[in-house]
Amino acid sequence: MPIRETKRGVERTRLDHDCDVLVCGASFAGLAVAQELAGCGHRVLMIDRYAVGERQTSACAMPTLWLQALGLEHCERQTFDELLVHTPWAKSRWSLPWSFSTFDYRELCASLYERALSPEFEFETATVTGRDGSTVHTDRGELRSPLIVDGLGWRRVLSNDLTIQPPNARLSRGLEVHPAGTGREMELWIDTRYIRSGYSWSFPAREEVRIGVGSFWPAHHVKEPTVRLSTDLGMPAVGYQGNWIPHQLRPAIEDSVFFVGDSAGHCLPLTAEGIRTALYFGLACGRELRAVLDGHRTREQALARYSAFSDSHERKYQWMLNSQRVIGRLTPSRSVTWLARTMENSRFCHWAFNRYMDIAPPSFVDGGPRKIVPCAPDRMQAEERAHVGGMAPTGTR
Repeated sequence: MPIRETKRGVERTRLDHDCDVLVCGASFAGLAVAQELAGCGHRVLMIDRYAVGERQTSACAMPTLWLQALGLEHCERQTFDELLVHTPWAKSRWSLPWSFSTFDYRELCASLYERALSPEFEFETATVTGRDGSTVHTDRGELRSPLIVDGLGWRRVLSNDLTIQPPNARLSRGLEVHPAGTGREMELWIDTRYIRSGYSWSFPAREEVRIGVGSFWPAHHVKEPTVRLSTDLGMPAVGYQGNWIPHQLRPAIEDSVFFVGDSAGHCLPLTAEGIRTALYFGLACGRELRAVLDGHRTREQALARYSAFSDSHERKYQWMLNSQRVIGRLTPSRSVTWLARTMENSRFCHWAFNRYMDIAPPSFVDGGPRKIVPCAPDRMQAEERAHVGGMAPTGTR
């Protein structure tokens, strides 16, 4: 398996490279970008603080349809076509129109990484510290590229704008434990016994259960309620991992840099689902970069198109954020139980979840690299409309 452990000591030699594309971040978003660039014939360098698949930062679940569309079913650990939702007053069972699957993080990242491999592709472990123009600074030296991608996460490291740190930033926070064990139900708790504004979860993954708590309010701590939920489920609180979770879209470009995944706020509000959207926007970004490398677009055209594509999702993201705020205010009341019971109506539940899937549908994966007709700058507006039709199936906006 072509995964390198983080270099240390004498192996951590100085980097001083020029490349055609520099992808910073080797999790879902960065790997999706790299997959689209495979075999492009240009030098692609990917860097990350950790080795590929070395550091899991989420519950690692996504709609099964996305695993199938990507051809990654072998990474699946367990599949669920129902969701058991707990409130302080009742339990509700939602029958889903499509299933969710938990999967193995390391195995999925390794599979995406293998697809990116080509003679021109290189991966290095380095910590990114900042950027000046087209030069990226790392703890191992400076890297230069005309095409730069920031898939480094919520810190948005390559932005030169003022950074707002937690707990004042528009972030949620999540923590989970991974005790050994088994389970048959995918469960959610919307219950103030664990968190005032947010939700808790239990996602079985064959030989382990991923138990966690997420808070919409970044000032609220989540360790104690995570331990309490794990104890209530009769499991030890072991194998901690957590992260800050962006819950609002941010600009997808800045200067000449493409931002993708959490660095662009692509994680969905309310549900905190970020893997599917990281892959979705990563594929979109990679296709724009591929068009530049193939000589069909200028960098400026690609930046404009990718920015417009990300911005076109603003309405749906805002709707999800508004729902998050409403649920956060309603959590102590019986209204949440009423809402959960409403979702037991299979017709309504299927409608809601299908609309939710349409934000980033699995059919987008089939868009793949394609021959693109070059366009003049004065045709950009018309091409934007063609791009929407070519990159995203009807109903994605």
